[in-house]
Amino acid sequence: MGIIIKPLVTEKMTNISEKMSNRFGFIVRPEANKLEIKNEVEALYNVTVADVNTARYSGKNKSRYTKSGLIKGRSNAFKKAVVTLKEGDVIDFYSNI
Repeated sequence: MGIIIKPLVTEKMTNISEKMSNRFGFIVRPEANKLEIKNEVEALYNVTVADVNTARYSGKNKSRYTKSGLIKGRSNAFKKAVVTLKEGDVIDFYSNI
């Protein structure tokens, strides 16, 4: 296990989940494939996965001006998986808050 790093709870992903109530997003390890993602989501959340779409995002260069000068850095690269569940299945990320 350990393929899924965290659920993706952003404004964009929340809008997608509201329009299509059976789609959920996750940040996953870059080396994970669709079958591994499907198996882990089914094991963790006890749902049936119908489809998995993945996308890789590269890290971006960032810089900001501060009192002590220019600070340069880089954001991390990551892989995003959008999981479509079988009709009627749902994942509740907020149940244990």
